[in-house]
Amino acid sequence: MMRAGWLTGIVALLLIDSVWASSSSSAQWVTIPAGPFLMGTADEEISQQEDKSGIYGSGKPWFVDERPQHSVTLPEYQIERTEVTNAQFRAYVIQENTRVPLEWIKNGYLLDRKILNIATLSKLRDLAANLFRLDLDVSKMTKEDILDRIEAHQQAQDNLPVVTVDWELAQGYCTWLGGRLPTEAEWEKAARGPDARIYPWGNRWDRSRLNIGEDPDYPSGVTPVGHYPSGKSYYGLMDMAGNVMEWTMDDYRAYPEGKLPAGAKGKGQKVLRGGGWGGLGHYVISHFYRTAYRFYLPRTAQFNDVGVRCVRDLHHD
Repeated sequence: MMRAGWLTGIVALLLIDSVWASSSSSAQWVTIPAGPFLMGTADEEISQQEDKSGIYGSGKPWFVDERPQHSVTLPEYQIERTEVTNAQFRAYVIQENTRVPLEWIKNGYLLDRKILNIATLSKLRDLAANLFRLDLDVSKMTKEDILDRIEAHQQAQDNLPVVTVDWELAQGYCTWLGGRLPTEAEWEKAARGPDARIYPWGNRWDRSRLNIGEDPDYPSGVTPVGHYPSGKSYYGLMDMAGNVMEWTMDDYRAYPEGKLPAGAKGKGQKVLRGGGWGGLGHYVISHFYRTAYRFYLPRTAQFNDVGVRCVRDLHHD
């Protein structure tokens, strides 16, 4: 309870901090040209793969909600080159005094040096050990040394994708940025390009091109955005497979002339795309990282492999 009270007071002070509040987003936008693309999975591809959903405990039969493959024509739009980072999302949280991602409450990300300097040495040692979980003996360290280590620990998280954001918080960020969440079609076109790629980089599975949670340098699971440049999409977008799943604007519905899996509850569920680093145990199934793969969750879901990427409309005279 003491730690919760400390955090509440710290966040209240932090929200009026002029230095942090002046930070701005560094979003990089990629223009996706107008025109058609093929959305969904072709029957020929499905016929070449065995449905192993029962073997791996998948929540739904494979491919059912990805058919029929159909042509969709979209106007020109822009999408972020990378997933939204902690540093980018921090500017929104502070400026708008909005909810904090659940992960930040757990790891203390929002607590900067100036605020932590208010703490006594005893309290700071407790936070270093039990909140920031620094892998070192802080019992004999000075206050400045501990602050240095915490600051470095915080900065190392700046370029990681923000996680544990629910749909409303993700959409709120995109609106603040001057955009919105992508539709499913916008996300899929940006991921697979004009040549209907199975994976963002091409048609052959290659686990070295994406984050599947196996990097020992990043024990939290997520890796910095753009950490796997060989996995970039046709349009140069990073991490369209792996790292974190990304919310879309759309409710989970069947495609035209298609159907959802038996028993699926589409109402109230939002679609996520891209496949995250977590949840696959000691094995990796390439199926979940295909550009056509659809996942869905309640809009209130907050998981450590769920993040956000925004789009914005282009208006032409």
